[in-house]
Amino acid sequence: MSTDPLIVFTPSGKRGHFAVGTPILTAARQLGVDLDSVCGGRGICSKCQITPSYGEFSKHGVTANADALSEWNAVEERYKSKRGLKQGRRLGCQATVQGDIVIDVPPESQVHRQVVRKAASARAITMDPATRLYFVEVEEPDMHSPTGDLERLERALKEQWQIAGITAELSLLSKLQPVLRKGKWQVTVALHADHRGGTAKVIEIWPGLHEAGLYGLAIDLGSTTIAAHLTDLDTGAVIASSGLMNPQIRFGEDLMSRVSYAMMNPGGDTDMTRAVRDALNELVGSIAEEGGIDPSLIVETVFVCNPVMHHLLLGLDPVELGQAPFALATSASLTLPAHDLDLTTMNPRAQVYILPCIAGHVGADAAAVALSEEPGKSEDLVLVVDVGTNAEILLGNTEQVLACSSPTGPAFEGAQISSGQRAAPGAIERIEINPETKEPRFRVIGSDIWSDEDGFAEATASTGITGICGSGIIEAVAEMRMAGLLDDSGLIGSAAQTGTARAVPEGRTHAYLIHDETATGGPRITVTQGDIRAIQLAKSALYAGARLLMDEMGVDRVDRVVLAGAFGAHISTKHAMVLGMIPDAPLDKVTSAGNAAGTGARIALCNIAARAEIERVVREITKVETAIEPRFQEHFVAANAIPHKTDPFPELAKIVTLPQCRFNTNSGDDGGGRRRRRRA
Repeated sequence: MSTDPLIVFTPSGKRGHFAVGTPILTAARQLGVDLDSVCGGRGICSKCQITPSYGEFSKHGVTANADALSEWNAVEERYKSKRGLKQGRRLGCQATVQGDIVIDVPPESQVHRQVVRKAASARAITMDPATRLYFVEVEEPDMHSPTGDLERLERALKEQWQIAGITAELSLLSKLQPVLRKGKWQVTVALHADHRGGTAKVIEIWPGLHEAGLYGLAIDLGSTTIAAHLTDLDTGAVIASSGLMNPQIRFGEDLMSRVSYAMMNPGGDTDMTRAVRDALNELVGSIAEEGGIDPSLIVETVFVCNPVMHHLLLGLDPVELGQAPFALATSASLTLPAHDLDLTTMNPRAQVYILPCIAGHVGADAAAVALSEEPGKSEDLVLVVDVGTNAEILLGNTEQVLACSSPTGPAFEGAQISSGQRAAPGAIERIEINPETKEPRFRVIGSDIWSDEDGFAEATASTGITGICGSGIIEAVAEMRMAGLLDDSGLIGSAAQTGTARAVPEGRTHAYLIHDETATGGPRITVTQGDIRAIQLAKSALYAGARLLMDEMGVDRVDRVVLAGAFGAHISTKHAMVLGMIPDAPLDKVTSAGNAAGTGARIALCNIAARAEIERVVREITKVETAIEPRFQEHFVAANAIPHKTDPFPELAKIVTLPQCRFNTNSGDDGGGRRRRRRA
């Protein structure tokens, strides 16, 4: 039996006997305890902070005396005076074992620290990024043993960090020698290690200990909007989030119109690629400024996108995606240098990872949703709907996962809507219509005060009331249906039919007036018959895609529904159900996951094991092609009614009684909205 002192680490429970004088960091490494260190135990990075516990621990069979660790030393005192150290904390590289001791490793000192998502369905992201920092001491050059600086850096990494080999681009080699000499042969390197194995790549090098951090971008490259999250690769914290409209909209609002543009215009795909790459460079610069960091500290980017955006980002002609069998140039995940995509506003050696696509119309964004929401691990049958210009829909449980895309178009994001706009301060995001008076009340982004409450004018004075965003238009149409302003075919009634002067004539149809500031030079915000038709087309495509997957699974009901998408968190589940966007389900079983594709991108950015996991998962997902499935069109036509022509929606009926109204029209349109729908 060993007479050496016993060290017990919590929360891992790992334990072992070590000789007196062994640094706690050394013991932790030998036991495989998750204790961080960038400087390798030199007492300068402070990553290895630990909390010793003294007293009797019957659970562990340990009695820890006050002298179980070496005394507080000058290195710890210097760090505490400069940076501060929490009461009771020690540096694991400085404190040495003198007797039996229990050591707690706090969460922030763990290499694979966990970041808990804020969503209700929170699951932790374990930090294990592909790019990490390492502090090393490199031997000085010696005439009698001639080797290059890179080779000596490689040897130092092998001896001090057990890293087998490295590669470096020419642009890194050009700065290697001056940095080594400036740092007096002590440097910090950022190394990128791909999850597939292979040699680590030197991304950046700094003299001495680099303490300004390391960052990555998780980017959801959508057809209408581009959303980015600037993420700290050490803590997993999102430092800044930003977005902009996809400039490719000028070439076509939906995906197929962009494919058509590439078909009809020689070099059209190149124009669209240049436009999106320019926008990404602009976004990188602005998000770095917002986060208060040097953009050269952005060393990694993860992209998720639909197949057409995937090809246009990579500079691949998307024409094959416009016709059966919808062949992708590649469906595999990709790891490549950022400069291959002309991304010049981040670190010049930054690496890009693009998640795998599932099939020709189900892309890396759907893969990211699967990574985030894990339908394949669900015991009950879950429908995950990622609402966007091209909706991604997943249906599954532990037995099987199905996926399809559905051409909803940009109406849900405020485009193609007469008073529509993106979600920005001043946009109407919530609306209620009194079913008796037919009068509206609303809230705009930037204020929590409703329009009929005191202080609303003052609260919105700086932003104004500028339009209506995606969540607002969904609520507006559903509220109009519940208030009897809209019949089940989607037709707006006249003032005489509805009993309100807010039902105003507009050509041969009618519109509902929400807000009018024309007298003072402001906007007039209405919901027009054209807006209703745009929403009907979008929601019908969404519902039809979901029903198609349910047909394939052989079910008429799902156990729960998860709404995802850039504005999924802002959609009222009741209004989505009234509209008929999603199949009937108990409202307490309809939840929001926010931007699940963006979250999936962030998971892949922060954890390289997640990359291997999603590459495995996509091979097990069954793709259903809506474009060639006749039942999709049948479901689409039936779903034009609000909420639906034939499906009964019993759960919705428990909480909402929809008026049985029917408005006639002389326009020749029967209100059914039976138009064929192009793929978006």
